Amino acid sequence: MASRGTVKASPNFNASADAQVLHKAMKGLGTDEDAILQLLTARSNAQRQEIKTAYKTLFGKDLIHDLKGELGGKFETLIVALMTPPLAYDVSSLHHAIKGAGTDEKVLVQILASRTPQQVKDIVAAYKREYDHDLEKDVCGDTSGHFQRLLVILLQGNRQTGIQEGNVESDAQTLFKAGEQKFGTDEQTFVTILGNRSAEHLRKVFDAYMKLSGYELEESIKRETSGCLRELLLAVVKCARSVPAYFAETLYHAMKGAGTDDDTLIRVMVSRSEVDMLDIRASFRKMFPCSLYSMIKGDTNGDYRKALLLLCGGDDA
Repeated sequence: MASRGTVKASPNFNASADAQVLHKAMKGLGTDEDAILQLLTARSNAQRQEIKTAYKTLFGKDLIHDLKGELGGKFETLIVALMTPPLAYDVSSLHHAIKGAGTDEKVLVQILASRTPQQVKDIVAAYKREYDHDLEKDVCGDTSGHFQRLLVILLQGNRQTGIQEGNVESDAQTLFKAGEQKFGTDEQTFVTILGNRSAEHLRKVFDAYMKLSGYELEESIKRETSGCLRELLLAVVKCARSVPAYFAETLYHAMKGAGTDDDTLIRVMVSRSEVDMLDIRASFRKMFPCSLYSMIKGDTNGDYRKALLLLCGGDDA
């Protein structure tokens, strides 16, 4: 499958030459932030890992350690994220979301609702290797109720494949009965169906649900549920419809209004830059009155802004 990312591997790649450029950018007084961001956004993640190895070979120092020493704030967070392999980045994001005071449910929702079943299995295995802990146990220790149950279902990475033609109509009816037609809501039904069916199957169910009830399923979820469960159910439905559209909306809300949710902005821009950023940009332009590029430009500044705009890769004015 052709990548729909904005960041591509550099064709004439030389890891040692790149390592030298970075070393020079950090040597002596002052740091050449521009040289660092121009180079790292123009390399694929796999190439960045090779640069890291070459840097250690040439200079006997850890590149990430040096970058952290020279950079600061959100720009540092962004550059370190770019230097982290995608799987390790997901794993450390989840770990930080769970560990410490309180849980950052938003991170759990965004990652676990949007990754493929195989990616989730890889995350669970890598988490175990990295922290010698069971991700499911850690999630369960920090969450509760139907929110926890749906996370556990997603963590199994066992979503069905294909369309079960015979179940489309009955799934739609079951959801309708569990929500709109019932006094109080049978959340477990929503959790089981939305957590286990394939995206293709669910899209057919959504159409059948609309015919049956006159509502989009999202509207029913908003009416019938609340809190973290509502956010997770909506994320699962939106990702079944379109992962790029889900991330376009996530980015929009990260920047809309007063203050910016930089953690989300960085996580989405970095983790989708080599996957589907072109599609996210196109969805963004369809859904909102401005381009992703112009919104980032208006909402950020300095080297941080420059690097984000390079990851965005163009303006769909």
